[in-house]
Amino acid sequence: MMKVVIPQWQGRVSPVFDVAGQMLVVEIDGGREWSRQERHLDAEFPQARAAWLVREGIDVLICGAISRCQESAVVQAGVELIPQICGDVECILDAFIEGQLEQDAFRMPGCLGQGRRRRRQGPCRKANVPVKDVSRHRTGE
Repeated sequence: MMKVVIPQWQGRVSPVFDVAGQMLVVEIDGGREWSRQERHLDAEFPQARAAWLVREGIDVLICGAISRCQESAVVQAGVELIPQICGDVECILDAFIEGQLEQDAFRMPGCLGQGRRRRRQGPCRKANVPVKDVSRHRTGE
């Protein structure tokens, strides 16, 4: 069983994870959604937001924009991060389950081919920042 969280606002992926308050938590197993619940996240600081993800047992965070500080806290907490995603939450969730989230249609405007994963392979790698492998979800970059 895998727990995925998507910050949402009016049925769409929230534009910025750092300030998002409404979270959709979905349990997925065997390519099927087993449960879902809406949760509120009111933590302000990056480490507190990352700690909430850990307490909730979140395996994967699918989000829009995310600050470098928040990104680092999430990754260091051991949560797989799929950033720079936008669109209807239901479409994003379906695409994730089907392994189709790498489509350009789901990337934030201005981020085509410029996902965080590519940047992590540069200076952050040298700084020993742990990086989770998201290649199974975002291929073709």
